[in-house]
Amino acid sequence: MGRFATGVTVATTYQASRRLGITVNAFASVSLDPPLVLFCLERASRVHQAILDSGIFAVNILASDQETISNCFASNSDFRYDEFCGVHSHVAVTGAPILEDCLGFVDCRLVNVFDGGDHSILVGLVEALGARDGDPLLYYRSHYVDLRETRT
Repeated sequence: MGRFATGVTVATTYQASRRLGITVNAFASVSLDPPLVLFCLERASRVHQAILDSGIFAVNILASDQETISNCFASNSDFRYDEFCGVHSHVAVTGAPILEDCLGFVDCRLVNVFDGGDHSILVGLVEALGARDGDPLLYYRSHYVDLRETRT
């Protein structure tokens, strides 16, 4: 599976006024009508139950210069849990945190959860979205790759 290049995202939610986030690369569009997306999340993650409880999430698409943010939200550090990796955020519709300077985001209400082994497949109805120009952060064979280096 490491030979499949993916974009890198951070899924976020609120739990009792606390911002939570986790790095995710299993993210996809499901439907245009209605607008649905999915991502896969390990059941053991602290963020898993928070999303189930809140019923909201945002998926933030990271830009090529946001590798540090990806690494932080993939860690188990106090900085991640206590300080949201030092990242500023705002909200759109649902109240889920939207990361400042991300390449794009989808703000969603949770509509379905499916069993995916040690992960859950979370499906959200898109309530708001946004994007800016830039290159995405990509992951391939256990490393970040720069799209600009592959262009000829």
